[in-house]
Amino acid sequence: MGRCSAKALNLHKLLHVWTIMVATLICLSDSKCDFQAIFNFGDSNSDTGGFWAAFPAQSGPFGMTYFKKPTGRASDGRLIVDFLAQALGLPFLSPYLQSIGSDYRHGVNFATLASTVLLPNTSLFVTGISPFSLAIQINQMKAFKTRVEEFHQSNMDKQEPKNLPSPDIFGRSLYTFYIGQNDFTSNLGAIGVGGVRQYLPQVVSQIAGTIKELYALGGRAFLVLNLAPVGCYPAFLEGLPLSELDAFGCSISYNNAVQDYNNMLRETLAQTRGSLQSASLIYVDSSSALLELFRHPRNHGLKYGTKSCCGHGGGAYNYDRQVYCGNTKVINGSTVTATACDDPYNYVSWDGIHATEAANKLVTWAILNGSYLDPPFPLQQLCDLYPIG
Repeated sequence: MGRCSAKALNLHKLLHVWTIMVATLICLSDSKCDFQAIFNFGDSNSDTGGFWAAFPAQSGPFGMTYFKKPTGRASDGRLIVDFLAQALGLPFLSPYLQSIGSDYRHGVNFATLASTVLLPNTSLFVTGISPFSLAIQINQMKAFKTRVEEFHQSNMDKQEPKNLPSPDIFGRSLYTFYIGQNDFTSNLGAIGVGGVRQYLPQVVSQIAGTIKELYALGGRAFLVLNLAPVGCYPAFLEGLPLSELDAFGCSISYNNAVQDYNNMLRETLAQTRGSLQSASLIYVDSSSALLELFRHPRNHGLKYGTKSCCGHGGGAYNYDRQVYCGNTKVINGSTVTATACDDPYNYVSWDGIHATEAANKLVTWAILNGSYLDPPFPLQQLCDLYPIG
């Protein structure tokens, strides 16, 4: 695991210790937090229902663990952004695209499933790539801020709105990014790892440019999660020769490319940081935390690393490209369904492409613990953190 191996130790045991300590501290003091909201930009790894609000279709077994029903999340339960909100004492983020039941007083989630950093040059109905790229998401953020300010200006003498924040919230918020995976994976089959590497600098540059735009809007605290180790995902391992796998069963070439991208992202953020006065721009090495879970699941209270909980086919990966989690299809004359396991809490991979709630919780704890943040960010000093049980 490289430089973070000493930090990994046993995330499962340390999570319990940390939870008890946090609960005790909250009971002993009045809770406070410098961040009154979270504004999130991303793809399916942090989408809390935006894509399915625009294109309603999600069905079970998604959401089976925590919500007990599909909520538009690409997991059996909560995502990293959900646990982060809970830790800060905030409600789950409402999707920007969700018209009914949303509450934006403590932030907005602009992420949508299948989103990319770069503008897509194809259609959702052709390749499955979302039209809500990062450029669209930042435009939605600008529109949201403008509407909030206009609303308050025109209703200064009236009752406070029930579902909108105050105009000063934007400077007291945490801006989170978890996006880039689809830029990396969507063209792997067509142009290979070598081809994908060619445009990764554009992806990193676009993220840095977006942060600068948010800074101009008043944002001062940014958490940028890096690219997950997709070389350990069952969806990309299925069909690979053994010679392509490392000692832990992950793709060598895919994860090497991921590491190159993450190094590039870290360096670009370091350069960008110098131009943002009085701002905190934090590189979050969530990839290393997740890689540790894939490599040593049993060390952290899990059982299965590179095997999907929800899938079809059994075997080492329980993943079939022909039938995705929750879907039913006729294959070779037989009707098959990709079903979920009974114990997602034992898995790192939910559906071959996304993490389980159990894995998301452990990665979030690693982030909150501060071990994977560069530069160090005193989140526990800025906020009285809540347990993420």
